[in-house]
Amino acid sequence: MPQTDSPFRYPGGKTQLYNFVSYLLEKNKINGTYIEPFAGGAGVAMSLLFNSKVQKSWINDYDISIYSVWYYILEKPQELIKLIKNVPFDYKTGHDINKQTSISFWREQHDYYVKHKNGKKSLGLAFATLFLNRTNRSGIINGGPVGGFEQAHSTQIFARFNKESLIKKINKIHSFKDNIILTNYDANDLIPILQKKLDSENSFIFFDPPYFKQGSGLYFTSFNNEGHKILAQKIMSLKDNYWITTYDVDPHIIDYFKDNDKNYSYELRYSANNKRRGKASELLFASPNLEIESYDNVHLEII
Repeated sequence: MPQTDSPFRYPGGKTQLYNFVSYLLEKNKINGTYIEPFAGGAGVAMSLLFNSKVQKSWINDYDISIYSVWYYILEKPQELIKLIKNVPFDYKTGHDINKQTSISFWREQHDYYVKHKNGKKSLGLAFATLFLNRTNRSGIINGGPVGGFEQAHSTQIFARFNKESLIKKINKIHSFKDNIILTNYDANDLIPILQKKLDSENSFIFFDPPYFKQGSGLYFTSFNNEGHKILAQKIMSLKDNYWITTYDVDPHIIDYFKDNDKNYSYELRYSANNKRRGKASELLFASPNLEIESYDNVHLEII
């Protein structure tokens, strides 16, 4: 699992593209604002900011549960940290009481999340969302707990819940709050706002929408086919902005972006000592004005 500056865990997260994105910014002489309309864990957004690659990171997520987490990290981190400290298990110490208590706590947070995930932002929703992301299989928000309900496996529910590390990440992100813009728009509504507010010469947008094939299985909020098609049209309307868009491989998506000038498939190439040896393929679309080429572990092929 790659190290990340994000408090979240996400399957196939953008963190592994950090070096590639950083290179694109440098190659195109961009150091102003970096934007993620589907922020999720926002690992790249945080790392670019922490490493002074950009002056500001704009993170947007339409999912109110994800937005709640970021809101409380930026505005009221100590309230979130207090709840984290009260979790009855930890990576370093295991179960504070016993397995049953840990699973009961997990069920409470799961039930709270299901009840409030379509409501308003709240501390309870922020905590439940972050907690489930850290303790569910592969970080998938609607998955079951790591180790199963019986906790009979060697890897158990506390395996990815390191309180000390999580609190450090939250405090570090909060310390950069003046350089972070947080919004809660539908991505299709955000695009015209970006067109008006951004300096197109010194900003970069990374669209990473929910998977076309598996989105509804990974996230509670995901586009349908028409939503993906409309999004593609709106992204391609950003004629003066620098952007890239990544997707899982599907002929529908290739068709939606057929009028775009720079369309690629890309492979993430993993080093020999990486547990994820081999290659993973996705689609990448780039704005016509972006100077782009293969770099680091990202190998591009024109489609």
